[in-house]
Amino acid sequence: MTLQQLRYLIAISEHGSINAAAQNLYISQSNLSTAVKELERELGITIFTRSNRGVHLTNDGTELLGYARQVIEQADMLETRYAHGRESQVRLAVSTQHYHFSLQAFINVAEGCESEKYDFVLRECATGEIIDDVRTFRSDVGVLYMDDFNSRVLQKAFKDAEVAFTPLFKAKVHVFVSEKHPLADRKILSLGDLDAYPRYSFEQGTANSFYYSEEPFGYLPHDRNIRYSDRGTLTNLLTSFNGYTVSTGVLSPEMHEGIVAIPLDVDQKMTVGYIMHNERRPGQLLLRYIEELHRVIDEHPSVQSFD
Repeated sequence: MTLQQLRYLIAISEHGSINAAAQNLYISQSNLSTAVKELERELGITIFTRSNRGVHLTNDGTELLGYARQVIEQADMLETRYAHGRESQVRLAVSTQHYHFSLQAFINVAEGCESEKYDFVLRECATGEIIDDVRTFRSDVGVLYMDDFNSRVLQKAFKDAEVAFTPLFKAKVHVFVSEKHPLADRKILSLGDLDAYPRYSFEQGTANSFYYSEEPFGYLPHDRNIRYSDRGTLTNLLTSFNGYTVSTGVLSPEMHEGIVAIPLDVDQKMTVGYIMHNERRPGQLLLRYIEELHRVIDEHPSVQSFD
């Protein structure tokens, strides 16, 4: 087994196909396939299952990938430590629900990075993907929320994935609507007030469970639902139609214009935090990202920080 083979394994898992990984690595597809087969033969396991839709990790492959990421991370740290004046590439990978504060913290770290060589990754993705990214070491950290409804299911998922949740802040549940919405002038809203309007929510992919929803009360039945996959689409929907979404009361800069956040008359609160793998030892960049999360959050007096 070589470090190169482990790097190949990580690249294939991230790209979802041997062909895409080969193009990114600038090697032939046949050489990459041969390297994987040799690794499978050496270890006596099947790492990937192959289909016309790409490759997928087996259970053995998923376990191996976790170890591979740790080995490569340690190897990169050694290379950085003993580079003898040669600056190596540093890396930070974040998976997050669709929160502007997590994006802003990421940007702050990137702008303050003193290294000339770096590889930063920010994935705004579904809840299940966030947990899986951290479990497989694809991402260093994941940002998501819990509440009274989903906490039991998510805590079990965290335990199974060997990750730990650290709270950042608590926030009251708010309804986001256009300033031209019929409800925009209300000081507080009830769940019943929302029945007549379309509900907007982030699409959760194959793990489309109510417990994995990014929006509180997503489990309640609703006659008109619109799902999407990015914050830009949400902003356009909110400013263009009389629908609504439910989240924290923290408005992102692109949502300040033409959108209002109205408290929802419920006792439930959202606890937003981050998850890290139990075996991960956070490096300098990851610690700086967490520090920036706290700093950005502290700028919003409407939330209760866990500092």
